[in-house]
Amino acid sequence: MGLRFETRASDSPWVDTVWTCTSEQVAEMTSVATVCWGLVFWEREGRAYASISGPETRTGTAPVPEGATFVGIEFAVGTSLRAVPTAALVDGGAELPDATRRTFRLDGVRWETPGPDDAEGLVGRLVRSGAVVRDPLLTEVRRGHRPAVSARTVERRFRAATGLTQGAIRQIERARLAAARLADGVPGTEVVSGLDYFDEPHLARALRRYVGRTARQLRDGSGGAIALDLNQSTTS
Repeated sequence: MGLRFETRASDSPWVDTVWTCTSEQVAEMTSVATVCWGLVFWEREGRAYASISGPETRTGTAPVPEGATFVGIEFAVGTSLRAVPTAALVDGGAELPDATRRTFRLDGVRWETPGPDDAEGLVGRLVRSGAVVRDPLLTEVRRGHRPAVSARTVERRFRAATGLTQGAIRQIERARLAAARLADGVPGTEVVSGLDYFDEPHLARALRRYVGRTARQLRDGSGGAIALDLNQSTTS
């Protein structure tokens, strides 16, 4: 028992992943650092809820409502809400009012609550309405292109759009990937060399800061509930 995650990739350039989760006999979980902001919808005991989640710069613990079912949309780095800058959501979030099983309110408009299979449909409507926007420069940089602006300008735009530095984004993404590889049984030495950590102590510090697990805990699945799909069961 605990948290049961299922995560899938998305073909939308606005979306990083879509996930579902159910909670059973668990009161709290280890939260994991993430570079994405998101929309989260859940139901418990017949009542519906909706919230905005922000990027997280470190691990911690968070309460979990028992018997809840969740649907989450993680938005791509560089996107943001018109009404709430992503930088204002770092290490936090906001509950959305007047949520029902059918609809929720965002940016002054009532939207249809999505299921896991129609998340992209909701995102498309949010984009077309202008409720979700993005900085194209960040998309260009993330794809490996070199924009015709200074490094200082790029860094400033990253901070404005995400609330994070490029260095922080790289470190968090690398630690999450390392956790997934360790959970999949990849030896620590291979993770160190494959992800350019200096050595295993360097990897251990990153895991402790961003994931809240040791390499051994990730390999044997111990340590309790964690807000990360370590099975990496992604489908397009």
